[in-house]
Amino acid sequence: MNKRIVALMIGRGGSSLPDKNILPVLGAPLLHWAAAAAVRSRHIGRYYISSDDDKILATAGQAGYVQIRRPDELASATAQSCDAVRHAFEIIEKDGPADIVVVQHANVGTITEAIIDACIDGLLEDPSLSAVVPCHEKAEYHPLRGKGVTADGILKPFVPGMDRVSANRQDLPACYFFDHSIWALRASAIRDPDGQGPWVCMGQRIKPYLTEGCLDIHSLEDIGHTENWIREHQVPQPGFV
Repeated sequence: MNKRIVALMIGRGGSSLPDKNILPVLGAPLLHWAAAAAVRSRHIGRYYISSDDDKILATAGQAGYVQIRRPDELASATAQSCDAVRHAFEIIEKDGPADIVVVQHANVGTITEAIIDACIDGLLEDPSLSAVVPCHEKAEYHPLRGKGVTADGILKPFVPGMDRVSANRQDLPACYFFDHSIWALRASAIRDPDGQGPWVCMGQRIKPYLTEGCLDIHSLEDIGHTENWIREHQVPQPGFV
């Protein structure tokens, strides 16, 4: 383990599904599944949680995560996650230098230490990269197939000039979507004011780590899907409580 490689979990208290980040998933609070994966990592040496919510902070604290109280202006529904990351990173650096930050999303339990370590390995092996982020393909949602809506309610190509795009998914160029289970970020990327949008703290040279996708919790139905994923992948039970 390396004290310069840090896990930072982020999660807000406000949600349409109350307390979603700490709802029980196979007998353990949801965020404990992400925390356990980070603790099992062969790289990560420090652990932090950024939240405005006392229950989230306390639940992550059970897993050994140092609590960072997020200001109200960074905890609204319109607040940008990278702003919360940058706020937390300033506090993390006061405890000691950090080279890599693995940002974890508290509402995602479909993550393993193998994914975390593979993303960290990518940064360690290629110093030119600003981030390595789990990604998946969803060709049915390819932006070249997407539609916008005109002022009078009529569909049009979302990407201008794409009237003659092939209807066959295999003909389309590769398009990846972030899982948002974790982001493995180089410290310099977090500091970079000109990172690639919309998640500017990822920097400019972002490498994908291809996965089958992840499940983030927005409804009670998602809890069941997450439990099925955990069983299917034989993820060990967290042992924090």
